[in-house]
Formats: sequence, C-alpha cells, structure tokens
Amino acid sequence: MRAMVRSGMIAAMYVALTLIFQPISFGAIQFRIAEALMLLPVLTVDAVPGLFVGCFLANLLGGGVWFDVVLGSIATLLAAIFAYKWRRMPFLAAFSAVLFNGLIVGPVVYFAYVRAPGSPVLMGVLLSTALTVALGELAVCYALGLPLCYALRRLRGKLLD
Repeated sequence: MRAMVRSGMIAAMYVALTLIFQPISFGAIQFRIAEALMLLPVLTVDAVPGLFVGCFLANLLGGGVWFDVVLGSIATLLAAIFAYKWRRMPFLAAFSAVLFNGLIVGPVVYFAYVRAPGSPVLMGVLLSTALTVALGELAVCYALGLPLCYALRRLRGKLLD
C-alpha cells in the first residue's frame, strides 16, 4: 500500500509540474521541470511506475498527439528503469533520461510538431530537435535533479522509509 501511495504522489507531482510549467514543458525546445524527478528511482523503485504514469497523464492532459503520449511515456519508463539500475551512480542515472529522451522524444517531437505533414524529412532539423530535447533534459536532470536527489538522500530515513 505504501509503495502505491508513493508512486501516486510522484505521478501527481510530475503531472502538476509539467502542467504548471506547460509553456516550457512541451515543444522542440523544452525545459520540463518535472524531469528533475527522474532521479527519484535512485532513492526508491516506487518512482519507476510513478514517473511512467505521471508522464503519460501529463502528455495526455497537455494535449500531446497519441504517439507522443505513448512513446514519450515509454522513454520515461526506460529512463526510470535505468536510473534505478544505475542508482549507485547518480551521475550516470541522470544520463539515462538524457539518452532516452534524446533518442525517442526528439524524433517524436520532430514528426509530431516540427515537420509539416507531407514535407520531406530534413535530417539536420531532426537531429537538432533531438539534440535540443537532450540538452534540455541534461540541464534539468543535472542542475535540478541531482541536487534534489542528494537533498532527499539526506532525508531518506525521514521521508521515504
């Protein structure tokens, strides 16, 4: 029961942060504040389903196209799983979100929101979109996520156990 409550709270925080900061949470250049929570699997496995559900709901409520909702959520799930696997190395755990969002969400953003239907695929624009998504993720995870993780780790016995 406790694990489900933790997962639900994490999902709710992810949705709230994404929607509160909606103008910078979506698009080709994004700085999704909620992605700072991607370091929570370093502290508890309960964060993995919470992040997945939170991302799914945030993308759905934020008006994403169906393949953005689905693939973006899968990218978050993969990143959360790897963050948990790499929990003893928080700097590497943070990179999992950068990697999966750059590789999956970058192209999704390009095909869903940047490229006009019927127009040719422009590889330079596709790659730059993937790069901007990855760079935004890098900034959030390392500038916000890691300090959050270290602060919560100090409070772990009081908050998470």
